[in-house]
Amino acid sequence: MTETDRHPTTGRVTLAEVAGVAGVSVGTASKALNGSGRMRPETRQRVLDAARRMDFQPNEAARSLLGGRTWTVGLITTDGIGRFSTPVLLGAEDALGAGKISVLLCDTRGDAIRERHYVDALLARRVDGIIVTGRRTDSREPLNGLQGVPTVYAFTPSTDPADMSVASDDEGGARLAVEYLIGSGRRRIAHITGPAHHAAARHRARLTEDLIGQASLELSGGRVHFGDWSEAWGRRAAHTVLRTAPDTDAFFCGNDQIARGAADTLREEGHRVPEDVAVIGYDNWDTMALASRPPLTTVDMNLPEIGRIAALRLLDAIDGRTVSGVETVPCRLVIRDSA
Repeated sequence: MTETDRHPTTGRVTLAEVAGVAGVSVGTASKALNGSGRMRPETRQRVLDAARRMDFQPNEAARSLLGGRTWTVGLITTDGIGRFSTPVLLGAEDALGAGKISVLLCDTRGDAIRERHYVDALLARRVDGIIVTGRRTDSREPLNGLQGVPTVYAFTPSTDPADMSVASDDEGGARLAVEYLIGSGRRRIAHITGPAHHAAARHRARLTEDLIGQASLELSGGRVHFGDWSEAWGRRAAHTVLRTAPDTDAFFCGNDQIARGAADTLREEGHRVPEDVAVIGYDNWDTMALASRPPLTTVDMNLPEIGRIAALRLLDAIDGRTVSGVETVPCRLVIRDSA
């Protein structure tokens, strides 16, 4: 074969060239290489032998022609900051990259019109599947008009039980924190968390109260302190708890920002962390956890693993296997200096 037999731009062997050497049409060559279509076994083998001898390597367009796939997956997120969606995306890319699948990232910024636009754009590009994620663990309404494109929801589950969702085990994460505090001898545990209308805050608060009650203890201060996900709230709430329950010996906080604020208040008011009062956060957000004084013990939600498993379930769906329900990913407790 001469240089002129190769693709004029890339120099690669083309599907048409393989078909010519095998003495079949391009369509027959495509079916033979894809393992589809009805043909005589010797015809299929002749095409396969020709492709192997010519070192045929299909480009992305050819792969799409051969398999009816574009080898692309859309990832739709509402988390413009990327604090939660970026680790999920990285985990998904690790799993998808092994199959040489590209990811198209679409940030809706929480806007329904923008989300619809991105869904339509991804469908126009004939993506093989879609992963949907966001900044909260609250369930969301499923995407509409997907035209049968496989879709998996990661971190932010779908409200439709027929959909496939991969979520963090929020209750398991809270259990790790509370049982660690009780196991280390803490008996006056306060819980400061985010807004009560957020599922993460509600779920963690409920389990915290249950576990403390099962240990025949009472929540320090007598109630859960709901507020917002900020350092400022952590400082204010910790001050309130210490004023009403000065014998508090531990804080379990709904996220690392709250925990860092609580640690600031404890230090300013002369309490040693963790000698006098232990502090545990949630999220294992390095920016907060490592910059806190002292560095925070915190619950890690294993976000990359959520992304990886979501990608694997999406690949299952793309391959025609039925996937549905909610699969939870265990959290882990990262021990540092605050507890």
